[in-house]
Amino acid sequence: MELYIFLLFCISFFLLFRRRSSAHSLPPGPINFPIFGSLHRLGSHPNQSLYELAKTYGPLMTLRLGYITTVIVSSAEFAKQVFQTHEHSFSDRTVPDCVASQPNPESTLAWALGDGRWRNRRRLCSTQLFTVQRLNSLQHLRHQKAQQLIQHINKQRASGSQVKIGEVAFATTLNLISTTIFSSDIVDPEFSTAQEFKDLVWRIMEDSAKPNLSDYFPILKRFDLQGIRKHIRPSYTRLHEIFDEMIDERMEVRASDSVSRNGDLLDVLLDQCQQDGSDFTRQNIKPLILFTNLILKLNIKQDLFIAGSDTSAITTEWAMAELLRKPGVLQKTRRELMEVIGTKRTVQESDLDKLPYLEAVVKETMRLHPAVPLLLPYKAKNDVEICGYTIPHNTQLLVNAWAIARDPKYWNHPFSFCPERFLDSSLDFRGRDFEYIPFGAGRRICPGLPLAVRMVHLILASMIHSFDWKLPHGIHPQDLDMQEQFGMTLKKAIPLCAIPI
Repeated sequence: MELYIFLLFCISFFLLFRRRSSAHSLPPGPINFPIFGSLHRLGSHPNQSLYELAKTYGPLMTLRLGYITTVIVSSAEFAKQVFQTHEHSFSDRTVPDCVASQPNPESTLAWALGDGRWRNRRRLCSTQLFTVQRLNSLQHLRHQKAQQLIQHINKQRASGSQVKIGEVAFATTLNLISTTIFSSDIVDPEFSTAQEFKDLVWRIMEDSAKPNLSDYFPILKRFDLQGIRKHIRPSYTRLHEIFDEMIDERMEVRASDSVSRNGDLLDVLLDQCQQDGSDFTRQNIKPLILFTNLILKLNIKQDLFIAGSDTSAITTEWAMAELLRKPGVLQKTRRELMEVIGTKRTVQESDLDKLPYLEAVVKETMRLHPAVPLLLPYKAKNDVEICGYTIPHNTQLLVNAWAIARDPKYWNHPFSFCPERFLDSSLDFRGRDFEYIPFGAGRRICPGLPLAVRMVHLILASMIHSFDWKLPHGIHPQDLDMQEQFGMTLKKAIPLCAIPI
């Protein structure tokens, strides 16, 4: 502790006396304390704290978080400036110390610099991995996983058990992603093997969201005073081991039969590795696979396996919680499914375009409960002028998507769950409407958006179509706890349990 205090005071001189020449033109913000700046103002729910601070200091405000000058964006107008007008200047990321501890962090999509290497990976995602044609060719595998989910829930129903919505949604999204990438499951049919992967994923998401002195005081990075880097590294290592096993199996198949191809995302990546002059290698496609699953998160923005499984499951759980709080909305959603699909077949991805009310439910869930409330941090590549203020080079920038989605300027009754607001509305989540950016916007919008949208709609529709649902005995809809647990993702603090009928 003595070393801790000593090191903090050593850097206080920088914080007190070293001032940027452009500091006078930064956006307004609260008075900063010596050394720590405004760190104490973040609290346990930074998205909510920053939302309240913006009411006083405006939708573009400056906070000093330790030694890091940070500008917070809390309005659609300023988000448009960041993601459209000055998107090139904000194409880089501030990389947290815990993220930098993983193997080959420069090969990820989420955190890589917005340079040529990142553009090549982004182009691969948009032109080969997540095209409509490729996703359609693999949809039969996702239908199988949805049926596996229904069979699992039906067994729990028959035994009289409650269903832990977040757990079954996590296991299903994990297998949906796994079949799309590897054409095989990570989780067994009874979902019993999902826990290890969930523990690994949540440890990464939880540690990544912890306030880390190494991020706020760069001079302390080498010491890892809180042990976050040491704690998170084994999770990354274990995930890479799992992917190594799958890649080894695929390489053996390809070596024995050079013609045979599954046509999944792993084949696409391995084909890239074999092309002359390609910068793709076996080692640097693993971070892309890992963080391709982060990409699939419903808000945004990390790469594949982690975010995809975690954030899609979170969105599904929040949607079910909101529907159980409003039984009338749940029954309206179920009626639409029955009218379109009937009782003699299961939900198919081709049905989703015919279910406008279900789509409105998902959109409203992503508005009210964005899986990633604070979009991954951006970094100014140069001095940027926005509405008379100057954002200096290397300044960190955070976009509070949670706050923007509650702006009364754009949303009537912004804290209420009301899917009807999206019926007959042109608002979309593809980054063109800056008051609604659950997947982000601009050049670093989530490239896995097409698959993420399909997954959440398919899982939610399958659960509602196959069963009616009620809360456990003694819990009334109006009493359901809806508290948030803040992390890199925003999950439900008390997991949702429900009874299928």
